[in-house]
Amino acid sequence: MENNTNFRRFFGASLTILGVVVVLFALVAFLSDGKPVLGMSVNKAESAAPFIVGMIFLITGVNLVRES
Repeated sequence: MENNTNFRRFFGASLTILGVVVVLFALVAFLSDGKPVLGMSVNKAESAAPFIVGMIFLITGVNLVRES
């Protein structure tokens, strides 16, 4: 049982970190005003998709850590 808790905690922490990174990328892409970010040209409308995915990862990761 302890091994399952450690796995959930590790997986939750990984999802949380990944979510924060993706949300920060989306925010930088939103504020870049059409300039390339990390070699990708993302306009304001296209930056909504990584923001939503990042928020899903972030919320899921926080819930996994909190429940374990």
